Amino acid sequence: MAEVVAVCVSEKKGEQKHEVPQAELKEGHGVAGDAHAGDWHRQVSLLGAESVQKVQDATDYPLFHGAFAENILTRGIVLYELPVGTRLRIGPCLTEVTQIGKECHLGCEIRRACGDCVMPREGIFVRVLTGGTVRAGDPIAVADGADCKE
Repeated sequence: MAEVVAVCVSEKKGEQKHEVPQAELKEGHGVAGDAHAGDWHRQVSLLGAESVQKVQDATDYPLFHGAFAENILTRGIVLYELPVGTRLRIGPCLTEVTQIGKECHLGCEIRRACGDCVMPREGIFVRVLTGGTVRAGDPIAVADGADCKE
């Protein structure tokens, strides 16, 4: 079963995300209190722990939850293989995949320190259709037709 490993936020743009016990996903907005939330298509970022482990295996640089600026670190689901438009249940929330990967900004700290950043290839972004509180251990599942009600 796929699950949430960690939830991370940054209160200001340009600051490293840090792990929090739980976060409120707000419909049409993203993670409450996160500097990157807003009325746009990249409301919440997700990255698989398996993707982080690939980089960790290739470097001695210590990687922590939120190191790749992910809001939600997952385990047990290959996020980057989900097509745009896929709806995901994350705990009590319903989200929709809007983008796979993104350009790394110039001066990416992780790329500089580790030689690689997996977020451009393996991270995904979702918009929040139905909000709620998300925490580590919450299940993640692709929503089927009956589960897709907004």
